[in-house]
Amino acid sequence: MDTLNLEQLKTEVHQAVLSKLNLEKLSQVEGLRARHAVAAVVQETLASRNVPLTAHEKSQIESDLLDEVFGLGPLEVLLKDASVSDILVNRANMVFAERHGLLEKTNVVFRDDRHLMQVIDRIVSGVGRRVDESSPMVDARLPDGSRVNAIIPPLALDGPCLSIRRFGSGPVAAETLVKLQSISPGMLEVLAAAVKARISMLISGGTGAGKTTILNILSSFIPHKERLITIEDAAELQLQQEDVVRLETRPANVEGQGGIRQRQLLVNSLRMRPDRIIVGEVRGEEAFDMLQAMNTGHEGSMTTIHANSSRDALSRLESMVAMAGLNLPDRALRQQITSAISIVVQVARLSDGTRKVTNISEITGQEEDVISMQDVFNFVRKGIGPDGKVIGIFAPSGIRPKFLDRLRIAGIMLPADIFEQSVEVA
Repeated sequence: MDTLNLEQLKTEVHQAVLSKLNLEKLSQVEGLRARHAVAAVVQETLASRNVPLTAHEKSQIESDLLDEVFGLGPLEVLLKDASVSDILVNRANMVFAERHGLLEKTNVVFRDDRHLMQVIDRIVSGVGRRVDESSPMVDARLPDGSRVNAIIPPLALDGPCLSIRRFGSGPVAAETLVKLQSISPGMLEVLAAAVKARISMLISGGTGAGKTTILNILSSFIPHKERLITIEDAAELQLQQEDVVRLETRPANVEGQGGIRQRQLLVNSLRMRPDRIIVGEVRGEEAFDMLQAMNTGHEGSMTTIHANSSRDALSRLESMVAMAGLNLPDRALRQQITSAISIVVQVARLSDGTRKVTNISEITGQEEDVISMQDVFNFVRKGIGPDGKVIGIFAPSGIRPKFLDRLRIAGIMLPADIFEQSVEVA
C-alpha cells in the first residue's frame, strides 16, 4: 500500500478507535494494560476493514496509533532517540532534529496543521496552560522536564511551530565533560574548588551552548549539608542534594492576571533561609535582586546569562539591573557587580557542534568606572582538522587568580602547576 493510502487508512482507523474507547476511563488504567487494550481495538478495527496489509504495515499502524493515543504522535520516534537533543517543528511537514550539536532535517511529518495543533494542545494542557488565537505563544514542559515552546498563527505565518529542548535522562557527570573534551581537568578542578569555597559565579553563553549543563555539573560540588533554592522559568536543573526547594515562574492568564515573575520568587526565596540561590537564567529586573542576594550572605550562588563573551555578560547584567528602574549611578551598579560575582564562565557551541568552556575569567575589582577582569583559562582555537573537528588548546593564562586566598581560607589547596599546564584538543 502506498504512503498516501496508508496515512488515510491510519486516520480512519484512529477515528474508529477513538469512537470505541472511553479515554477518560482508559486514563485510570495502568499504563501497560491500557496499551494492550488499545492495541487489541486497533487490531480488531483493521481486521474488520479487510484491507490487504503486510505484517510490517500492520505493526507500523498499531505503533503509530499507540503513539497518537498515549504520546506525542509522530514526535515519539525522536523523543525515544537519546541522541536527539533538540526537536524543531517549523511546520507540519518540516521537522528538524539536533544530534551531537548539528541540525538535520528528519522524515517526520504531521498529517496537517490540525494534527500538529492536537499534539501542541496535549503538551500544554498537561501543565495547565493553553494556546489559542487569544494566547498564541506558550512555554511548557514535558513530564521528563524537556522545555517546550509553541507559537501558532496569526503570529506564525506558515502554521504552528513547536520547539522542544530535550532534557537528559540524568545529570551529566563531571568526568563525562572532561572525556568529551568540553573542559580540561585543571579547569574543572578550579571551578569545583571555587564552588566548595562559596565563590559566586556567572555562567555565560549563547543559546544551546550548554550553560544549564555546566550549572548542573558545578552544583554537584555544593556540600550536601547546605540548603538550596532554585528559581527557573522552566524547570531544568537536576540538583543532587537532598535539601533543595525548586521554584518555577507562572505566566499570566488570558486576562493578564496571576503571573509570577522570577523577581517575585527571588524576593520570596530570601525568606526561606537558603544557603545558596541558583537562578536558572537571569533575563530582566531580577538581576538586581540576584546581586543583592549574593552581597547579603548568600555567597556561592550561581546563575546563567545569554552573552557572547565574559565582558558582554557584565554589560548585559548592567542593562538588566537598569530594567528594575532604580536609577543607580553606573559606578554604584558596577560596585554591586564587582562585590557580588567573582568568576565568569564562558561556554560556546563551536562550528563542529561540540560545546566547550572557552573562557574562565576572574573579576578583580574596579578601576574608576570600569570593572577589571583577568583571564584564568582560555580555549585557543588552532584550526579545523580533516574530519571537520575544531583543533585547539585549553591554555592557562599564567596568572594566579586572587580567589586562591579564599580557597586557602576554606581549606582547599590546589596544585601549583594547575595554572601552567595546557591541554590539547584534537
